[in-house]
Amino acid sequence: MSKGLNVCVVIPAYNEGPVIRHVVEGIASTMKQSRFDYMIVVVNDGSSDDTTTQAVAGGAKVIDHILNSGAGSATATGLSYANQNNFDYAVTMDADDQHLPKDVLRGVKIAHKNDTDLLIGSRLLDSNGMSRVKVLGNKGLSFITYALFGINVTDSQSGLRVFSKNALENLRWKTSGYEFCSEMLWRAKQIHLNIAEYPISAIYTEYSKAKGQNNWNAVNIVKSLVRRRIIEVFE
Repeated sequence: MSKGLNVCVVIPAYNEGPVIRHVVEGIASTMKQSRFDYMIVVVNDGSSDDTTTQAVAGGAKVIDHILNSGAGSATATGLSYANQNNFDYAVTMDADDQHLPKDVLRGVKIAHKNDTDLLIGSRLLDSNGMSRVKVLGNKGLSFITYALFGINVTDSQSGLRVFSKNALENLRWKTSGYEFCSEMLWRAKQIHLNIAEYPISAIYTEYSKAKGQNNWNAVNIVKSLVRRRIIEVFE
């Protein structure tokens, strides 16, 4: 793999002051062991705590949203930065210490080797560590994603995703909340991107359990996706 291959690690964050420095330092330590050039970009989505201060202390570049705009908007901001700065790949990961840095690096290597445009880190290919409630919720939303958009993946809501330069240049979505995870797959299909999955570990601490989505929020996600699908049928 080329030393000149540039990777942007994008971490959308909202009130993640207690852990974001640890997350940034962990991914930096792992990326330093690779043959990639890299940058870590934290998108602070209108946090009211010290997320920005802690992320900078960890060595990240921080892009601040003045107002909380939602996970979809924060992710779009980070990927837009990666595209504008001509990165070869971008990786998104959660800010709550849920993902192993080695899974992030492994995803880039797999995407590069297999020429994949959108590679999804699936927690459900090996769901050890996930609660039954989260497994059920994720499987349900993945089924809805398939029913509405014809995209068959095991973990449509995963925050760990690898994007090729082609995806960075062409992939866009319209929703701003967590429903963007499913809409992103739909848009990727529409523009004929190469989509694949790879297994990642599911790491749940008491902190990440408290920060994560609950299954009741899945109802709102489904409503938003159905509304979006209907709107575009009649456009």
